[in-house]
Amino acid sequence: MRLNELSPAPGSTKSRKRVGRGIGSGLGKTSGKGHKGANSRSGAKRNSRFEGGQMPLQRRLPRLKGMARGRHTVARPKNYAPVNLSDLAEMSGDTIGLDELRTAGLVRKNANLVKILGNGEVGRAISVQAHAFSATAQEKIEAAGGKVEILES
Repeated sequence: MRLNELSPAPGSTKSRKRVGRGIGSGLGKTSGKGHKGANSRSGAKRNSRFEGGQMPLQRRLPRLKGMARGRHTVARPKNYAPVNLSDLAEMSGDTIGLDELRTAGLVRKNANLVKILGNGEVGRAISVQAHAFSATAQEKIEAAGGKVEILES
């Protein structure tokens, strides 16, 4: 058996409708299109927005003045990758920056912005570089004798 030899079982397929092939076919004469009118003609197509003479949707709705034209940029919030103080306490080294956080696996490689959050305690003085710090995180790092350095975003 080969793929090019496969065929459906005899009688399992239905033959297609042949419209306009005589009265006996059931779809002769007008071919199921009724009498006269635009849709009985060959090549007849109705506009997709046509609603049968009813007032079309684009005319029923009010015009938007000014808003419809031009570009409207929307300020998007900055997405920070969060890192807790408890994670920083487990890391070795006195200076912790973006590269150290990436190598430790705390921040993804493609993360652009990092924010240090105040969950946990820092038991030693460390210098941390990040794009943003929560107020509690900054207080805890400075209380432990560490230093906070905010990077440009």
